[in-house]
Amino acid sequence: MRHNALHHVTAIAGPARRNLDFYTRTLGLRLVKKTVNFDDPSTYHFYFADAAAQPGTVLTFFPWEHAAPGRIGVGQTQETSFRIPESAIGFWSHRLLAHGVAHDAPVKRFGETVITFRDPDGMRFALVAVAGIEGEAAWTTDDIPADVAIRGFHGVNLLLADATKTAAILTGVFGFEKVATEGSVTRYQIADRPLGGIIDLHEAGGFLAGREGAGSVHHIAFRADDDADQAAMVKLLTEEYGQRVTGQRDRDYFRSVYFREPGGVLFEIATDAPGFAVDEPADSLGQALKLPKQYEPRRAEIEARLPALV
Repeated sequence: MRHNALHHVTAIAGPARRNLDFYTRTLGLRLVKKTVNFDDPSTYHFYFADAAAQPGTVLTFFPWEHAAPGRIGVGQTQETSFRIPESAIGFWSHRLLAHGVAHDAPVKRFGETVITFRDPDGMRFALVAVAGIEGEAAWTTDDIPADVAIRGFHGVNLLLADATKTAAILTGVFGFEKVATEGSVTRYQIADRPLGGIIDLHEAGGFLAGREGAGSVHHIAFRADDDADQAAMVKLLTEEYGQRVTGQRDRDYFRSVYFREPGGVLFEIATDAPGFAVDEPADSLGQALKLPKQYEPRRAEIEARLPALV
């Protein structure tokens, strides 16, 4: 059975410097790639992840300086959740408060302790306390030690008018299994993929459709082991589920196909290879501006137009 958990989540943000500061300083994620949008080289594309830039830990942003706010609604990712050690709830409650981050008191969901918060653009997140992950490798900062650091994605919550067809794709194509329901939310999980192995489907008919903008998720991506694995999923999606899938696109650090699933959320399938160390050493990821090869001849022009980060 194929088991394809999350590869990355890509969202839209406002000012680049604010976005970079929040995710590297407040949350303590590692900037593993600083590049530009393939379709708009006047804006950055930031990739944040764990120490090794593993699939299942990668959160990426298109930061537009004057992006209008988005609106969460049907057909969108409602919330993105990170894993933290079970003993780190107190640390993160205090840290969010100290840094002025809008957040809620801890609650229980599906038997797990959860803190919800929003980033400076209003994007919704949760920190989920997971037992037994203290020994996992972690990216640390001066004030976020290893025993409390974020350990990649827990999963995402999708807000849908009708979850039936989306659930069929999750189970039939990506290998998720239905494990529990709480109210209007049903949890799907890949038990042997702890990073990004949970998708919660929140069924809420009658809600307004979402509006894309700062603070909203552009798409979520699922892992493919390689090109053959990706092609097999495309074949299944088109022949068994009637989905229209794009041709493969080379994104330098992975190869991707895209489709809009029946609930309206844009899904991507991204290969694990070649990874983020393909164009710079693993120990210096994210330090230099890396450009897609078609933009390299315009480097001076592009660098002059990009917003200052310091």
